[in-house]
Amino acid sequence: MEMKKRISLELRNRSPAEVAELVVDNCRSSDGEVEGLTDEFKELEFLSMVNVGLTSLAKLPSLPKLRKLELSDNNISGALETLSDKCPNLSYLNLSGNKIKELSSVEALQNLKSLRSLDLFNCEITTLEDYRESVFELLPQVTYLDGFDQEDNEAPDSEADDEAR
Repeated sequence: MEMKKRISLELRNRSPAEVAELVVDNCRSSDGEVEGLTDEFKELEFLSMVNVGLTSLAKLPSLPKLRKLELSDNNISGALETLSDKCPNLSYLNLSGNKIKELSSVEALQNLKSLRSLDLFNCEITTLEDYRESVFELLPQVTYLDGFDQEDNEAPDSEADDEAR
């Protein structure tokens, strides 16, 4: 199913401004871009676009209240600066299973001052020497990387994870 169609189904006759949570996992983005999301989704706090074929976040609308973004299993390789412009309050970002290879790609997340949890599991970047130390150094605001803090303590389960079970 195409992303635009899926988003309109997920609205269930609500206006975009009423939606705080949107899950469009496993639908298809026709050109690797975010489709069907607009600036009208100004109350959105949780957005999940897992395995939708995204290669770019360039068309992500401004989502000022977005705190949690799930983007795992896409083909995103960089240009993450869009996130700090469009989603300044992001605290949780899951990019696991994407095509992120370089620390410079992650550097774009430095302006996300609220970012506490970043997941890059199954990205090529995780094979870099001193990967964890480098990311924590680059992004001092991040407490949890791939589910663990700098001392290898596991992140506590959030309520969102409990609801998903």
